[in-house]
Amino acid sequence: MTIKRIAAILVIFFSLALPGCVASAAAGLIPYVDSVDGYQFLYPNGWQEVKVSNGPDVVFHDLIEDTENLSVVISPVPEGKTLADLGDASEVGYKLSKKAIAPENSGRTAELVSAESQTAGDKTYYVLEYAVKLPNNKLRHNLASVAVSRGKLYTFNISATEKRWQKLKTKFTQVVNSFSVY
Repeated sequence: MTIKRIAAILVIFFSLALPGCVASAAAGLIPYVDSVDGYQFLYPNGWQEVKVSNGPDVVFHDLIEDTENLSVVISPVPEGKTLADLGDASEVGYKLSKKAIAPENSGRTAELVSAESQTAGDKTYYVLEYAVKLPNNKLRHNLASVAVSRGKLYTFNISATEKRWQKLKTKFTQVVNSFSVY
C-alpha cells in the first residue's frame, strides 16, 4: 500500500470519527462563530437566527417555542478596562439587570438569582442568572455570560418561560458556558 493511500484512508477515518466525538460532547447543540466580532457559542438544534436591526449583534429563537431565545449584545467599554474594573459578578449582574434585563419604564422586574465568576484561558466571564417578571405577570428565566475583550463588553443572554425552565436548565447552562470571546 502506498503512503498516499494510507494518508487518504487516515484522513477519511478521522473526518468520520472526530465529528462523532464532538457531537457526543455537546449533543443537540450547534456551533456558531462570529470571527469578525470575535465570539462563539453553541446553540440548541431547532433554533434559527433572526435578523434584527438596531439591536443585538445576533438573535436566535426556538422554531417551536419562539419565546425561547438567545442574543449577543456588544457595547464599547473605556480603553483598557477589564471586566473586574466594571465590578465583581454581583455588581455587574445588578447593573445589567437595571440597564438591559429590566430597564426603567419597561414594566419588567428582575431578581439576580446568582452571579459567579469563571475563568477560561486568559478571559474572565461572569455567569448571571435572573428571574424576570414581565408586565403581564408572566415569569421568565434568563442566563447570561458577560466578558470584556478588545475594548468591548459582550453580553450573551438566553431565556425561557419559567414554566419550561426546569426542563431547559441543564441545556441552557451548557449553552451559556460555551460562550467565549477572543
